[in-house]
Amino acid sequence: MKPYQTLLFYKYTNIPNAEEFAQQHLAFCERIGVVGRIIVSEEGLNGTISGTVVQCKKYMDQVRSNPLFDGVDFKIDEVDTPSFERLYVRVKPEIVHSSLRGIELIDPNETTGVHLKPHEVLEMLQDEDVVFLDVRSNYESGVGRFKNAIALDIDNFRDFPEKLKEIENLKDKKVVTYCTGGIKCEKASGYLVKNGFKNVYQVEGGVVKYAKETGGKDFEGKLYVFDNRVVVDVNSVNPTIISTCKICGTPSAHMVNCANSVCNEHFVLCESCGWKMEGCCSEACMHEPTKRAYDGTGYYQREPNLA
Repeated sequence: MKPYQTLLFYKYTNIPNAEEFAQQHLAFCERIGVVGRIIVSEEGLNGTISGTVVQCKKYMDQVRSNPLFDGVDFKIDEVDTPSFERLYVRVKPEIVHSSLRGIELIDPNETTGVHLKPHEVLEMLQDEDVVFLDVRSNYESGVGRFKNAIALDIDNFRDFPEKLKEIENLKDKKVVTYCTGGIKCEKASGYLVKNGFKNVYQVEGGVVKYAKETGGKDFEGKLYVFDNRVVVDVNSVNPTIISTCKICGTPSAHMVNCANSVCNEHFVLCESCGWKMEGCCSEACMHEPTKRAYDGTGYYQREPNLA
């Protein structure tokens, strides 16, 4: 057993006074000592936190004791060190940003796709008449995705509605949406249902839960996560690397942000090119005064923005 844990969780539920709840939640998190990123909204709670086993248990017990979060599912990873350095608790209009393009009107408690358990996902993967639809951003699907999945070229989840016309031909197909932990699929699958797709499903608990219960079979590449780890292994059955270094083209799954803070492009950069390019995506960025010091990770800590 490793000394720390990282928890991934969400719950769509009405939080009557999100600002007040966020302040109280921040105080509780600071008191028990967890770190991570939590979004609070009137439509629910979304977070990834990290801490010792004891700290994480205290957090889960507290959340589960609140009737608002009845049935919340915590995906637990054991880690050697905390997956964050700081604590962020933010109040936002939505727990997954959609930029008011129609998808924000979807209430997953009323309209969503049929939830598939991990073993059901395995069966669906063998069915040639089933289409797996990746609803994550392109940099996430670029480093890892289900075998033969359709990966939409979107920079952010808020762009998902604009891609609907590209998949109109799937309206009569069985469509299985998936994302990291399940939260984006709740709205994406509901949005498909509202727009005439007849057989819509979603991977319950996302790739994280699927991997934990099946070994991650047929998930190609690595899984992008929103913490210091950046990418993690999920497939212990038939693992592959599908991404390549932007500079030299060699197989790699090392994701970085460009060291030039003004550019900040998110891309794959192998270890060798990382040091050669000083963590930058181009020669031009290497000579910018806004270039940050590269430490081999390509991960740069954000400034705190607490509720």
